[in-house]
Amino acid sequence: MGTALHPPQLVTGSRTLYLVWVPADPDAVAKLVPEGLSPAGDCSCYINQYVVDGPDQTSAVGAESFGAYSLTYLGVNLSGLDTEAGVPGRWWTHYYNSSDVMSRYAREHGVPAGEPGHTTLTLSGDTLVATTHLDGRPVIRTTATVTVGTPQRAAGQLRYITRRDGEFHSGRYAYVADLAEHFQVRSFEFLDENHPTYQLRPADPLQVTFGFYAPSMSFVYPGGEGPLGSEHGS
Repeated sequence: MGTALHPPQLVTGSRTLYLVWVPADPDAVAKLVPEGLSPAGDCSCYINQYVVDGPDQTSAVGAESFGAYSLTYLGVNLSGLDTEAGVPGRWWTHYYNSSDVMSRYAREHGVPAGEPGHTTLTLSGDTLVATTHLDGRPVIRTTATVTVGTPQRAAGQLRYITRRDGEFHSGRYAYVADLAEHFQVRSFEFLDENHPTYQLRPADPLQVTFGFYAPSMSFVYPGGEGPLGSEHGS
């Protein structure tokens, strides 16, 4: 079953933790990228763990509302598909949403939204813990030191590649975010070695190449979408 929602959809004020890291097993990560696309040279991976606290924070309304929801998605950075600002194109490998409506919407756009999940972000003092729960058990946990302080405004576009009906599509996801003044990852744990996400586990010692915590991030989902290489998918 699909949805009657039309892109783009706007999400506002999400609490968001985003990381890019070097994996422990680059060969396993490379195998997750389909033929026709190439992983980044270091096979770097990304994760977004975020929470939307209220149904009034999305443009989807009525019976098709996303509602308050949480989401964790992961994937692999790609080579040769950077945006004009040098942000790498990215391939989704795993996607765990607590909203059935949003999962159906995402699947219609080629996102691998399958198993539902629940993500929590808890900031206590200067300690932020982001936990992804699947089937009631914690599977991924990020712990960071955070000082919101005077947030820094950031804006731009992220680029995600999907595949629909055997054809690659490129989506541009415009965002505006207020980033915490200080952010440092303490630990990044994949807790279930039998779960498919374990293929993306980080190298030891941990090598985080990019990351932030945003107490407020807004974005369109998806936007600027079209077949890879077309006017809207460039």
